[in-house]
Amino acid sequence: MADWISFPKSEGTTSRQAHADLPENTYEREMGKEGFFGPATQFYHRHPPTDWTSIEGPLKPRAFDTNEITSQTSNPWHSSILLSNPHTQIRLWKTSSSMNRLARNSDGDLLFFIHQGEADLFCDHGHMRIVEGDYILLPRGTLWRIETNDIFNALLMEASGDHFRLPDKGLVGQHAIFDPAMFETPKLNKQFLAQQSETHWRVEVKRRNTISTINYPFNPLDAVGWHGTLVPVKVNWRDIRPLMSHRYHVPPSAHTTFVANRFVICTFCPRPIESDPGALKVPFYHNNDDYDEVIFYHQGEFFSRDNIHPGMITLHPSGLTHGPHPKAFAIGAKAERKATNEVAVMIDTRDALEIHSDAHLVECQSYVNSWRPQNDKNKRIKS
Repeated sequence: MADWISFPKSEGTTSRQAHADLPENTYEREMGKEGFFGPATQFYHRHPPTDWTSIEGPLKPRAFDTNEITSQTSNPWHSSILLSNPHTQIRLWKTSSSMNRLARNSDGDLLFFIHQGEADLFCDHGHMRIVEGDYILLPRGTLWRIETNDIFNALLMEASGDHFRLPDKGLVGQHAIFDPAMFETPKLNKQFLAQQSETHWRVEVKRRNTISTINYPFNPLDAVGWHGTLVPVKVNWRDIRPLMSHRYHVPPSAHTTFVANRFVICTFCPRPIESDPGALKVPFYHNNDDYDEVIFYHQGEFFSRDNIHPGMITLHPSGLTHGPHPKAFAIGAKAERKATNEVAVMIDTRDALEIHSDAHLVECQSYVNSWRPQNDKNKRIKS
């Protein structure tokens, strides 16, 4: 397919550099292709493009408070499905007890983000301790289970029919953001060998979103060795060193952690705020022209989003402009504010996401109005 027709033009009053030195009393909005990677145009508006009075129809910004999900299950396939499309599935899994079965996902790779708690992961390749803030990538077909005796809360992201990869880091090189040498892998240690004596295990395999059960008279996690290049990996958000510039607000694509065929996973970590007086210090308004954008808020203070707390999820669908809340401009401009203090996971999907009933039950109905300057408090109203 030929590239999009692209050539630089300028009309009217503009800045010379995108996202910096905006014309006085204007608000910048970016319309772009390929999630900040493709051709783009910046518009300079007299009014914030999110100052709507109302939105009619199903297309609107949404927020969900997963803290209000009270159900717990030791079976990951019974966890709460929140959002999905043919290429990805996003679940919230809460449990306080160990799995009494083994799980295998044959629909695609499975990526965990541990929001709360810690556990012992046992899989084909061995044992690994997992804790809050960890990403754990299980290749499609991996046999696994967890042991825990405390609250364990994880975001599960599936690459349906596909696998996760690392992004192309281009000019900054393979060691930027995080060095692949940071990845930890399971070990055939004492804990793993000790559990091999257990008998009569049940394996639940998910294929085409249907569960089949395989019964064994022994523990199938009985490997005594392995070698190869397909292995579960773990990395914590604290090992990520975000790209930034003191003179330019870098787009979310610079924070990409994993990529799949039709979506990407990004991690927002604490970073210095831009110090150049002409640089934007908050995310710029932009259209979601090619992607639906999901953000799971893990911890910290989310200064670009008002009345958001850890455990919440926002969805900004393709077709709407979104950007910082009104208070964010003032907070970002404060001289004493030197760095952000937020950790969040972003999932950008090329295909429209379906909102499942478990998400509707914890939806914050007034979120669509939360950009209004007079709306200082976003009251949560359950549907």
